Parts: sequence; structure tokens; C-alpha cells
Amino acid sequence: MRTVLIIDDNPGVRDALGLLFSLHDIRALGAATPEEGLALLAREPVGLVVADMNFSADTTSGAEGAALFHAIRARNPDLPVILLTAWTHLATAVELVKAGAADYLAKPWDDARLLATVENLLELAEAAREANTRRSERNRRRAELAAKYELRGLVYGSDATERVLGVACQIARSGAPVLITGPNGAGKERIAEIVHANSAVRDAPFVAVNCGALPSELAEAELFGAEAGAYTGANRQREGRFEQADGGTLFLDEIGNLPLAVQVKLLRVLETGDFQRLGSNRVRRARVRVLSATNADLPQMIRDGRFREDLYYRLNVIELHLPALAERMDDVDPLAEAFLRESGAVLSAEARDLLHQHAWPGNVRELKNVLERARLLCRDGLIQPADLGLQLQPRPVPRSLDDPSKEAILAALARAGGMVSRAAQALGLSRQALYRRMERFGIAGDGAPAG
Repeated sequence: MRTVLIIDDNPGVRDALGLLFSLHDIRALGAATPEEGLALLAREPVGLVVADMNFSADTTSGAEGAALFHAIRARNPDLPVILLTAWTHLATAVELVKAGAADYLAKPWDDARLLATVENLLELAEAAREANTRRSERNRRRAELAAKYELRGLVYGSDATERVLGVACQIARSGAPVLITGPNGAGKERIAEIVHANSAVRDAPFVAVNCGALPSELAEAELFGAEAGAYTGANRQREGRFEQADGGTLFLDEIGNLPLAVQVKLLRVLETGDFQRLGSNRVRRARVRVLSATNADLPQMIRDGRFREDLYYRLNVIELHLPALAERMDDVDPLAEAFLRESGAVLSAEARDLLHQHAWPGNVRELKNVLERARLLCRDGLIQPADLGLQLQPRPVPRSLDDPSKEAILAALARAGGMVSRAAQALGLSRQALYRRMERFGIAGDGAPAG
């Protein structure tokens, strides 16, 4: 929306600014009084306002400009306003900038500086509108997802988690085996719970087994059961996890840790539904939907002869990949707030920034443990960086021009003298794309870190 409203009682000022803007493909509207300007704002889409501070010869305090600024802010809090000021009311202009005005320029103004400021603000406002549109659409999608499906209290803020969640809910009623991949501590079991909670057997048992914690000699008995005397220490008949999950869902976590001999028997159960307890010849049947999860590279394990290829394809009818927390950093804030909610502790701005700088090798589990420690050590319920006890492990800085780091953007803006269009060209981005990254990193329109 490259339209600027000029509110100034001097027609020469309005004409000069209108000509300057028109030469750079910016539409200009003019108003001679605050009342006329506010009326134009009510009926015209405007991207920015350039407003004088005085509208009568007998007033030099800038009070009229201040009143106009506050009236504009009351009607449209996000609309950028540039103030044109004389030295006699410079202090008032500075106060208005502190109150939210985009900038102030002294008369007579510098055309190049004014034009650069206007173009930067128009593009930043357009990027903000696009971001708000995306945010509204994202919130709408998430509200629909929460209304339609049982999400088991899952807390998230990233598009990456939303995509995984959407697919999980979509395929939940299919009954097909699902393999959930991702690093330890990322939340794979919660995704499995969501698949079960939205399945046709959601009221039947959900039985979880950590295959990585099973001694190899007991894995078969754990899954399929055992008769008394089937092995040393088996003093009584034992029901296996397949029997416990009959009619429902069996979740096999860390499936890559199953011994090869047990993999063979698991494949048979998946193919036929039949199994035998250890020490028994009786064939039993279980109707079970199997979900599995792993942090291992199963295709590589197949190549190494440590995992059966036929079992892999039987388990992996549908794959859901849950990325590491470092790849979905928008989840950090909502997760942190959820973990701290009951304690009443809150994060300082510096502590929150530190959470976003950490690589989170332990993923969501590590974040939860760090915050548990911090809430116990903090004073007066305010968590400071020292309370987190993090040995900072910065996330890798992107090297691609397609996704420049914060440092690369700041350097490019410095070289370009704050001109966003020149910095964008140097980085190989459109101005809109650069503004979106500036918003993400908290970089102000002048190239300085926000706040």
C-alpha cells in the first residue's frame, strides 16, 4: 500500500512532497488541516502519514501536531507517522517518537533522507501486514485443528510441529502402522498418543513399551508374554504387551533396539495377528494397531544387517518426522510458558533470549529440565540467565544467502547505510523478504537491534 497522506497547512509543502513521492511511484494524498486529514484516513487506505507539528501562525508549541498524532494512533495504532518539525518544538517531537511516532524531520527536510525513511517504513509496514495475515491464517488453522481433534494438551508454536500434528490427526483413523522418527526428547510419544486419541480405537488401551530399556533376553517375553518356568525367574504366567493392547494401540518406542530374533516374531504378528507366549505352543491372536518410534537411522541399520528390511516396510506404512527443537524454535516460548505456568515463575527478557540461543541437544526434555531447575533457583519468581545454568551451544549460523544470519543482515545494513533496498540486493533477497527476516530477528528499520 504505497500511499502517503501529507497533512500540512502549507500548500507549498504539500506540493513539494507530493512531487517527490510521485517521482518514486508513491501515491500522495494531501490535507490542509488535522480534521481533513483524519477524514481522509477514515475513507482512504494509507500506508504512512507525514504530518506537520503546527497548523496556526500563533502557535509554536507543537501541541496541534501532538494532538493529531494521538488521534491517528487512537484510530490506527500500527500506522507509521513521520513528524515535520521546527526547532521550536523539537522536544515535543522527540517525546512523540518515544510514544510511537516513526521518526521526525526538521524543516527544511533532506529529500534523500525523507525518501529513504518513507520507503523503508512503507516496506516494513507491508511486511508487518503480510506477517499479520500469515499469523491470522495460522491461528485460524490451529483453532480449527484444536476444535476438530484431541491434541492431548500438546503445546506448540512452530509451523513444523503444526505440519506433523496435522498429518498425525489426518491419518489417525486409518489404522495403518505409523513410524515416528526424530531425536530423543523431541516428543515422539506425545505424537503417538495423539494418533491413538483420534483413532477408531481411542477408547481402547494405549500401551507404550520402551524397547531400548528391555534386556535382549526378556524382550520376547515382554512383548508376547511367557508361561511359568519359560525362563529363569519366570515363577508365574505373564501377559505380554500385545495381549494388554488387544483392541487398542501398542506403541513401540526405540524400535531400532529390538534384537533380530524378536524382530522376526514381531513381523509375523504384524502380518497375521498371531503370536505365542514364550514357553507355549498355543497360538493367540491380538487385534492391535502398532505405532513405533526411533531416533536411529533404520535404513542404515538395514544396510548394516542390524534391522530387517521387511519389518521396516511393515512398520513404515506412514512416517511422521518430528524435527529437533533447534529446527522448530518457535516452540520454545509456548513450551517454556507451559512448563512454568503452575509455578508462577516467569522468564526475564534476557533469560528468554538465552533460551533462543541454545542448541537444545536434549530437545524438549532438556528444556523442561532446565526450566525446572531455574524455577527452583530463581529469586522472587523471576528467572534470570544465570538461573538457567546453560552451557551455551549456539545453533549453527546459516551460510546460505537464501537464509542469512542476524549478523549477516546487520553487516549488510551497515554497509548500505541503513538502506534496506541496498542491503536486500547485496544479500540476494527481495526487500519484503529481508523485512520479514528483520522482523524475525528483532532488527529495527534503521538496522539497529530492536529494544
